[in-house]
Amino acid sequence: MDDRREELARRLAQVRERIASACAAAGRDPGEVAMLAVTKTIPARDVALLHALGLRDFGENRAQEAAAKVVEVAELLGNPPAGAAPRWYFVGGLQRNKARLVAPWVTRVESVDSARLADALDAQARRAADDGERDGPLPVLLQYSVDGDPGRGGVARDGLLTLASHVAGCAGLRLDGLMAVAPLHADPEEAFADVAAAAEVLRAEHPAATVLSAGMSGDLDVAIRHGSTCVRVGTALVGERRLASR
Repeated sequence: MDDRREELARRLAQVRERIASACAAAGRDPGEVAMLAVTKTIPARDVALLHALGLRDFGENRAQEAAAKVVEVAELLGNPPAGAAPRWYFVGGLQRNKARLVAPWVTRVESVDSARLADALDAQARRAADDGERDGPLPVLLQYSVDGDPGRGGVARDGLLTLASHVAGCAGLRLDGLMAVAPLHADPEEAFADVAAAAEVLRAEHPAATVLSAGMSGDLDVAIRHGSTCVRVGTALVGERRLASR
């Protein structure tokens, strides 16, 4: 366990340095860019170690795995001090019938790409609030598709504002901004320039939607240069993926 903690601490320091360097190169304050640790498929004990190293924001992409891990991590951490509890984010494609699994515990859903998914989350967020499991609306990001490929998820530019208006009209949801992934074989500069332009279009209609979740282990530097306010870091932080277990 000590070896793993040392490895995670080393990786975390390297990622933080990358973010700081990217911000310096872009003339930005590092405090403007949050880091979301993508912990999908890693065991709950690693999340607990990352929490001990000071991280609070963790991203998952499979509803059932995430729901179980939230419970496991809570058991490992016991009762952390006020303000130190983990915050959980859902960053992958979400089926409508799984909305009920994430609504009680998720801090933000970053992958809303259809009105039907928004409606499912809206209903489950309102139910969770009625049951005392949530305090206020569920923050969400619209997942933007750079290339318009329906197989990769996301809403294309021509449907972005229509979906944004729909989400803004859902009483159980709060529209916080945009999430995007650069297509695998795309030029990151072109991809994130397009993402930045889409985010600007969204903010023009919805000024409170200021979050731009863009950039991962391989391209976070470029994403920060194009205005990302949240980078989602997995492999660079935790290494190669392993099966989740305690």
